[in-house]
Amino acid sequence: MQELFQITLILGASLMATVVSRRIGMPAVVGQLLLGILLAPSVLGLIHGTETLEFLAEIGVILLMFLAGLESDFDLLKKYMKPSLLVAILGVIVPLIAYAGLTAYMGYKPPIALFYGIVFAATSVSITVEVLQEYGKLTTQAGAVILGAAVADDIIAVLVLSFFMSSQKSDGNLALKFALQVIFLVFLYLAFKWLVPFVFHLINKLTIFAKYITASLLICFIFSLLADFVGMSAVIGAFFAGLAIGQTTMAEKIETSISTIAYTFFIPIFFMTIALPIQFNGILASPLFVICLTILAILTKLVPSYLISRSFKFAKRDSLLIGSGMVSRGEMALIVTQIGLASKLIDTTIYSELVIVIILSTLIAPFLIKASLTMT
Repeated sequence: MQELFQITLILGASLMATVVSRRIGMPAVVGQLLLGILLAPSVLGLIHGTETLEFLAEIGVILLMFLAGLESDFDLLKKYMKPSLLVAILGVIVPLIAYAGLTAYMGYKPPIALFYGIVFAATSVSITVEVLQEYGKLTTQAGAVILGAAVADDIIAVLVLSFFMSSQKSDGNLALKFALQVIFLVFLYLAFKWLVPFVFHLINKLTIFAKYITASLLICFIFSLLADFVGMSAVIGAFFAGLAIGQTTMAEKIETSISTIAYTFFIPIFFMTIALPIQFNGILASPLFVICLTILAILTKLVPSYLISRSFKFAKRDSLLIGSGMVSRGEMALIVTQIGLASKLIDTTIYSELVIVIILSTLIAPFLIKASLTMT
């Protein structure tokens, strides 16, 4: 019953955070994150990380990214593929060089310095998606660039992480992991073009209750499992599953039904529990370092993304929106950080520093997005 109490508390707190946030003109996701920090073990200790909560939160982020793909305008994504790829590439290279350079200068060993760069190379598109949906900007030109770039730089960052972690071992799995990831990307393309439409053609002939919803969830989870199996983030598989199903004639009905499931249960749990790993001893031990890392987290995504967008003739407001939309790190960076801790590459002190910076960048990003939307 303890876990049921925690779930009930999370859902109630999420509802309260959303209501209060909208009353004061703050993005709802920020209110959920802040209340999650307040209830976390490091403050009030009312919510504790359990396997059940972690699983439900993982389902939440998978469904959030599935819905993002489902709602995306594929033609718009394709039209703005070039700026998206450039934003993604620079969004990986700039943080990688900046963080590795700063931490190497401060005396960290090369593997740890490079790991800092990898942590902040990936963008957490789930936070940005939630804010863009709240303000009705997900299907705009800027929204298409942000989605395309965030998914692309997650793929690039995961490939970089795979190379890096394999290079720290002597098991010779580097080539195999890379080959599996390339095969998976080819599979996603083939599934988008032929497999998913064929599956929906077969499903159309069945006479069972909620057949399209069931098929969509199965495709979403299968793609997520495959992405995880090859060493990529499950959200990449979920996004492409949604993107493929979004091209079918049943997309709108599927979106309505799955949104009801996701936004009333799974997604609130994800946002309320994202701050559970945070420990404030890191920021108390080296506050200036944490502040520097946080500023770097913002600038290394915002500035290159803004400049690339301006070079493609986007308006200043849209360019700032694209840059702001790339700032959040969230669950992707947390996953990478946990991999580093589990492999004993970093210790608990570095882990705490990284988690605090990730949470701070996640909290700041929605405010930057909102500020860019209010520009005249």
